[in-house]
Parts: sequence; C-alpha cells; structure tokens
Amino acid sequence: MSEEELSDQEQQRRVKLARLREAGVDPYPARVERTHTAAEAVSALEGRAEGEAVVVGVAGRLVSMRVMGKSSFAHIEDDSGRIQLYVRSDVLGEEAYELFKRDLDLGDFVQASGETFYTRTGEPSVRVDELRLLAKALQPLPVVKEKDGQVFDAFTDKEQRYRQRYVDLAVNPEVREIFKTRARIISAIRRFLDERGFLEVETPVLQPIYGGAAARPFVTYHNQLKQQLYLRISDELYLKRLIVGGFEKVYEIGRDFRNEGVSFKHNPEFTQIEFYKAYADYRDVMELAEQMVAYAAQEALGTTTITHEGQEIDLSPPWRRWKLRDAIRELTGIDYAEHEDAESLYQAIVRMGGTPEKKSTWGKLIDPTLINYVESKLIQPTFLYDYPLEVSPLAKKKPGEPDIVERFEFFIGGFELGNAFSEINDPLDQRERFLATSEALADGDEEAHPLDEDYVRALSYGMPPTGGFGMGIDRLTMLLTNTDSLREVILFPHLRSRE
Repeated sequence: MSEEELSDQEQQRRVKLARLREAGVDPYPARVERTHTAAEAVSALEGRAEGEAVVVGVAGRLVSMRVMGKSSFAHIEDDSGRIQLYVRSDVLGEEAYELFKRDLDLGDFVQASGETFYTRTGEPSVRVDELRLLAKALQPLPVVKEKDGQVFDAFTDKEQRYRQRYVDLAVNPEVREIFKTRARIISAIRRFLDERGFLEVETPVLQPIYGGAAARPFVTYHNQLKQQLYLRISDELYLKRLIVGGFEKVYEIGRDFRNEGVSFKHNPEFTQIEFYKAYADYRDVMELAEQMVAYAAQEALGTTTITHEGQEIDLSPPWRRWKLRDAIRELTGIDYAEHEDAESLYQAIVRMGGTPEKKSTWGKLIDPTLINYVESKLIQPTFLYDYPLEVSPLAKKKPGEPDIVERFEFFIGGFELGNAFSEINDPLDQRERFLATSEALADGDEEAHPLDEDYVRALSYGMPPTGGFGMGIDRLTMLLTNTDSLREVILFPHLRSRE
C-alpha cells in the first residue's frame, strides 16, 4: 500500500511509529513480562489480605483512553477480560507519560506494571509505575459510532467480517465466544468417545481413490510419484479398514473436502467426526449419537435445552425415530414405494408442486424431496431411518427387505447433522454396489462412488458387523451457538474472490 493510499489515521500512526523509534523505543519488543492476566489481577486484588500490596504485570490491547492533564485512565483487554490502568505523570515520569499521551493509540498492545487498587467508584485498577509498548497498531480498529441517537457498529457487514476475521474477533467478543464454544464441543465429543473405549486415529487426507460419500472431489497431483490424488471427501473407508485390522472402536475428527456449492450449511472444507464400532448396528449407533450430542451440549453450554432461531429444542434422549418412507408420505403425500420407476415418481413430485430434475434417477428424486419438503419441519431431534438401497451404496441391506438398507440420518433445528449405517461387510455385495455406482460415474454422475478394489480386498479378509457414524462439527456448532450460517462458526470460510 502506497503512502497516498493510507488514511489520515494510518498516516498519523506511522508518524508516531517513526517518532517512537527515534526516541529509542522498540515498538515490537521480543519479550513480555506478564505476571497476571486481567482476570487474575482482579482476583488477586479481591483475595488480598488487609493491608497487603498486590503488584502485577498485565498486558493487553488498549481499548479506551481518557487523558486528563497530569493523570489518565485507560483500559486494556486480554483474553480473560478487561482491567483499568491509572497512569500519572509524577509516578510514570514526565517523558514516559508524554509518550503515553502523544504516541499510543487504541489498538496498541501494552504491558503495565504496578500495584492494584480500587478506585472511588470501586473499579479494580492498576496504579501504573512502568508502561511498555508491545506492538504498535498501524490501522485503527472499527469502533461503535452514535448518530441521531442510534448506535451503529462499524463492523457488522458479514462479508467484511468473514474476510477480515482477525478484526471481527478483535472487536466482537461474542464472536470469540462462538469459537470457544466450538472448542468445548469438540473437546466434549473426544471425552465422550474416549471414555467409551474408542481410539482416536488419523487417516490419509490425500487419497488415490476418494470414497465414503456422494460428492465431487478436489483433485491434486503428486509430482514425484506422478500420481493424481484426491482430497478426501470422507474418512469412512480407511476407518473401516482399521476395523478389519482388529481395532473394534475407532474415531477421527478431521477435515474433509467436497467440491460442491456454498450455502448456509455447506462449505467446501469442513470438519467431521466419524466413528465406527464393531459388533454394533445402526440401532446401537442411534443410541450413541443421541447420547453424544446431548453430552456435548451439556458440557459446552451447561444444558441440553437450547434455542435455535426462535425454537426451543430439547436434545435429551431418547429422540424420535421415524421411518423415512413414513415421514415423506406424511409430510408430502407421496409414498415413493408405490412408484417403481423414476418417471412415475417424477410426475408425483410435479403434481405436488415440486420442480425436480427431469433426468434424475429414482433414487436421486428422493433426496431433494426430503431436503425441500421434509427437512425444515424436523425441529426436534429426529432419526429418519431405513433408506432405499439405491441411495445408500455403503449400507447393509435390511433382513427381509432387499431394497431397503439399515441407514439413518438425524435432523435438528430443520437441517441434517449426521448420517450412519449398519456397514456392509459382505465383500461381494460391496463390489457389486461399487460397480453400479462406477457405471453412474462413467455416465456423467460426478458425485457417484468410484470402485475401490483395495477396500473390497480389505473386506475379503473379514470385517465383523459394524455400525458407523458421521456428523458435521460445523453444523453442530451452528446449532448449539444459535447461528444461521456455517460461515459464523468457521474461522476462515471460503469466499469468492473480489473483483
């Protein structure tokens, strides 16, 4: 950025930076001598014995300054909170006090040392006897402005917030709290699974064959190996290889990548928890899923009753269990089992007022019907289960119902959060399913599952009956923090390039 492009404030701050350096002040020192956070300093003051002096060294960002001649008040903020500084010329020294008044700005990071005390209004403060600059901010942070009696936040534009998340976090403490809650959610999920004997593992992000979901992959290339690779769309097939290898309970919390559209509930890079448990089926996984989500809410928020977009939701088990066919029939009037081919089902959806894709297969018509006409009505936690085989190439067939598989998805707050199966462990059945999806891939279905011969080979060594589960961490965080978009719960979401 050239000098001509700098704002008046930015130019003034650079002048101050130069003046500080000329005075022998290092505006970006390598060391900090902090003895207390702001919260610890306040706590130490509150807990002192009568007559005891509590001396602290605190550090943080200057968020307010009130200069009054020979004495001034200021506030600094760190991750634990705020504390007031009381700065006097006769204590700090005239030269240092002049530097404080003239060359420090809101947004600068400082270190302040001194004895704590209460002001006449009862505010915990530090009587500063030493003040050091830790980092000079060359751009001013947005501030709250008042005009015609109304208060305006200077940093509320969503796209600007996402593009400059560092500023968003600096000026909006409620945004920082969202990401602290996200961290508590992930920590709680780990504890829940660890306490039940699950082993956390890591599987490849770069894969020679992608699989485990219906999605378009991102493609990359390894120069030395001269090999095309894919960013994983799911952890599933590698985690099940570990079940074959003898582990009975495994999980992974990791990044997955899908080359798909961006929306309030889709981001091309997202975080997912997947777990697999041997000697279990989808009914067992339902119980684990509802217990895990309720546990995560209790640990992160202190309650299993939440509010999302004005709706009160009870996450405590047991959750509703509803057959997919019954849910679609009740909420749309369409019984897909009565329509044996795609054309018949297509016409039924059109008669209902829907606008399905004309070239969709029978199975491809069911999913958008669920998304467009059922999902938004599932506010309280609900398992939809028993899915058509055609839309579930990795799930085990239900005994006595060869066209149905043991699969469920669960919905809370009007959107889907997770997906689970009784996993196929018949290698011949799995290979036939892969061949069918490979044909669809060859015919132009870019989301169809490719044939993974090595995975079929793994199954041929024997895999016990297994229940598997996948859930989006971003969506769960969106639900538990009462936000309306994944971009609010992903620190650096993907955005279109600026023109």
